[in-house]
Amino acid sequence: MLILGTLRIPGSRSGSRDAFQSDDNGWEHMQDPMRIFDEYIAARGLKNTLQRRCIVKTFFQSPHHVSSEELYAGVRALDERTGQATVYRTLKLLCEAGLAKEMHFGDGIARYEPVLDDTHHDHLICNVCGKNIEVVDETIERLQEKLAASHGFELTSHRMYLYGVCAECRAHALYRKADPQGDIQ
Repeated sequence: MLILGTLRIPGSRSGSRDAFQSDDNGWEHMQDPMRIFDEYIAARGLKNTLQRRCIVKTFFQSPHHVSSEELYAGVRALDERTGQATVYRTLKLLCEAGLAKEMHFGDGIARYEPVLDDTHHDHLICNVCGKNIEVVDETIERLQEKLAASHGFELTSHRMYLYGVCAECRAHALYRKADPQGDIQ
């Protein structure tokens, strides 16, 4: 199993190819996200304001999946004039441009992750502290393909979220054993 940091994986499995390019070694990676965003909104006749640029920069510098409220707080620390609606609309534009993905981890809060390369990953999510680790396991990926094929499906995409309790929460006894339904008591 590989835990992702900054990673480029050769080849492509899905997604728009416009934002990606291959280097001399055949590795695919995203072109400059700000330039792609600039081109996207210009093609739609929208202005790229200083507030939008601040939102995009803050989003891509975030170390984790962010909610619109978390991004708003980060942007407001830099520019108090930026409104929450502007942050929300810019996140929507980033998703439409293929630069961000909206994620739902079962807690009722939409979070967003940058799409910096064309790699697929799954998530391990702690039920106690909310820690979210991106992982890749080629064995699991092959099993999913095999399962789909056995039912006559050709996979076009999928999302896998695995929920549990992380080592830190178990070590600090921040939880008691889960009940039979899997809820933390």
